[in-house]
Amino acid sequence: MKFNREHAVSGLALATSTGGHRFKRVLECLLAGFILVVCVPLMALTALVVWLSVGSPLFFRQARAGMGMRVFTIAKFRTMTDARSLDGTLLPDELRQTAATAMLRRLRFDELPQLLSVLSGDMSMVGPRPLPLATVAAFGELGRMRCLVAPGLTGWAQVNGNTRLSDNQKIAFDLWYVAHASLWLDARILLLTLRTLVVGERINARHLKMAEEFLSSHAGAQRSRGRR
Repeated sequence: MKFNREHAVSGLALATSTGGHRFKRVLECLLAGFILVVCVPLMALTALVVWLSVGSPLFFRQARAGMGMRVFTIAKFRTMTDARSLDGTLLPDELRQTAATAMLRRLRFDELPQLLSVLSGDMSMVGPRPLPLATVAAFGELGRMRCLVAPGLTGWAQVNGNTRLSDNQKIAFDLWYVAHASLWLDARILLLTLRTLVVGERINARHLKMAEEFLSSHAGAQRSRGRR
């Protein structure tokens, strides 16, 4: 499937223009710094829960694809053990976490260390979630389009179903965000993130249809131009 790159780029005028980008960076650094300071006690409690539940190390680190597919290292509180089956294969996620660490994941406390990645410029407060480079590369052109913006601590897919979505549905949400990125949309996503933490993950059927139709229509337009 091809994606209309020109449309996506035009939708990033505010987010990626020099003035718009600097203004956004100032805002998100102020917000990330404030949240980080306020959440220091919460992070200490989270570290204690992780240590008591799954032991050390406390952090999970992995290389992820950032803006422009530039590789950076992400850090999260570790919420799973390395338990494996008899053949050496890692057990499913739900069997490698405890009730306590599952709650940390539900509340997204495990992702608080990523605020440091926001401050360093590797991530934004809002954007597509950072994925391993191999995963992004497997999406082909769609993966490269997804990396036109910096990955985010939260994103459009995360407030519209997250783990309840398929990979194709997530990429549709991510590319819709890339093409419509704005400070207003980011503010909306941050507010919806707070709601998701309270009520849980729910698929928004209207937003899903909008994202899938957007991706399908621009892929169709790209194919039509290719046949000319």
